[in-house]
Amino acid sequence: VQLQASGGGLVQAGGSLRISCVASRRTVSSYTMAWFRQAPGKEREFVSAISWGVPTTIYTDSVKGRFTISRDNAKNTVYLQMNNLKPEDTAVYYCAATTRGPASLRRELIDYWGQGTQVTVSS
Repeated sequence: VQLQASGGGLVQAGGSLRISCVASRRTVSSYTMAWFRQAPGKEREFVSAISWGVPTTIYTDSVKGRFTISRDNAKNTVYLQMNNLKPEDTAVYYCAATTRGPASLRRELIDYWGQGTQVTVSS
């Protein structure tokens, strides 16, 4: 399984950005897909996840109400729509896939990682 993330960039605080992750095969419809992020000097942290099948979505508290995860099975793509961005959202965002459910995900439970995409929010 290969995951290719894209869509990062520089945005002002309060702005929006959508990042995408394309999987190499029917991963999106068969795996739980997730986004993690890693800021400079910090550990990689969970951001959001969406289950396969009937979608269940999970968010870390700091992004609830601002971020929305979704998937398009036909395009084998998962998205993270980020609204009302804050400087503390600045990080490299990583796409991930796991056979586990979306609840209580941590990096040790991830089966596949994509390369990161940089998101920078200026104040």
